[in-house]
Amino acid sequence: MRDHLRLPTSPGFWRSPLRGPWLTSVLGLVLLVGVTVLFVTGLVSYAAYNPGLSPVNDTTPDKGVLGFYLFAWPTDPVWLYRLTQGVHVTLGVTLIPVLLAKLWSVVPRLFTLPPARSVAHALERVSLLLLVGGGLFEFTTGVLNVQLDYVFPGSFYPLHFYGAWVFFAAFVAHAALKAPAAVRTVRRHSAEATETTRPAEAAELVEDDLVSPRPAPPTVSRRGALGMVGGASLLLFLTTVGQSLGGPFRRTALLAPHGTADPGGGPNGFQINKTAGYAGITPADTHADAWRLVVGGRTGTVRLTRADLLGLPLHSSSLPIACVEGWSTADQWWRGVRLRDLAALVGHDGDPPDVLVESLQRHGAFRRAALRANQVADPRSLLALQVNGEDLSPDHGYPARIIVPAAPGVLNTKWVARLTFGDL
Repeated sequence: MRDHLRLPTSPGFWRSPLRGPWLTSVLGLVLLVGVTVLFVTGLVSYAAYNPGLSPVNDTTPDKGVLGFYLFAWPTDPVWLYRLTQGVHVTLGVTLIPVLLAKLWSVVPRLFTLPPARSVAHALERVSLLLLVGGGLFEFTTGVLNVQLDYVFPGSFYPLHFYGAWVFFAAFVAHAALKAPAAVRTVRRHSAEATETTRPAEAAELVEDDLVSPRPAPPTVSRRGALGMVGGASLLLFLTTVGQSLGGPFRRTALLAPHGTADPGGGPNGFQINKTAGYAGITPADTHADAWRLVVGGRTGTVRLTRADLLGLPLHSSSLPIACVEGWSTADQWWRGVRLRDLAALVGHDGDPPDVLVESLQRHGAFRRAALRANQVADPRSLLALQVNGEDLSPDHGYPARIIVPAAPGVLNTKWVARLTFGDL
């Protein structure tokens, strides 16, 4: 009998007095709200890449019907992507203790025998496995991507995208089965049966398979355990959110790669992801004698030097850079040539069309990226030549880079070599 109790399949193996319907229900309801927000902001982030615009933007080409919701990404408000992706990443990190606590609270059910008592029970177990596996996969890949240390085989974008749909489908099925009971449980005044608990409710508490038949002596109350989970989440929130807020708050983002003081000083002293060295950009590539911007469109092609661009009408925009990893900069003061003015040089005098942007970079994703017509037409969308009153540094895209309001950072292409306006 003692040997039997040492097996995870035995209810007596799991002796924590904390497990029970109240703790599991509270954690589940928190995840019900949090995971829903994560899923929606994740889909919004994917739409911001304009994957339906051009194959060069479509990092998940076989999404099929899963892309039913895609829409043209707007340019207003300029902080839109900074907000949605900041919420997505910060909330995801914040929910990690809640997710782990929820998995801990229900781990006895993963070892229940027999594995399936009926068809309905089998379907519930399958959804539970997909829920647990999908949740761990999504949170793990997300954290690795945020930390710039992505090690999974294959591209992050399709894996995270498909994984999100599998996880959320299992999550919805599980929530439909469990949410009503969870709400009823949380409404009770106590996790344990009391004199004021109705007999049916008391029986449900006693018979719940999460309650140990031989609990160990308690060292902390269930509310105390919930407080520790909440405290851990608050700590992760406070040490992550600063990377999205920017300014002095950035120093508080200890767990974020860009959660430090601005690198260097001067007008170009703000965050970057991809350096010129990483992208394979050499001084010879960007030297005035070698670099030319090729602009193609309806009436043909023109080649412009940096001096030619500086001789065109210049405009300024105050815009942030926001990245998929959740970090963003404060507004920077960019100066350059409007994209719609460059479109006019090659015959697109009216409403400008979409544009394909090509970079000099030799390494890294998004060497080519497409922007929608509404992004090109926005007067704040620039081929930037300067930032904060100074020429761009090599790491910020010298001799010229794209800056577009509300666009993900990877669409603000650096070291631009060619712009092709027209149908993509």
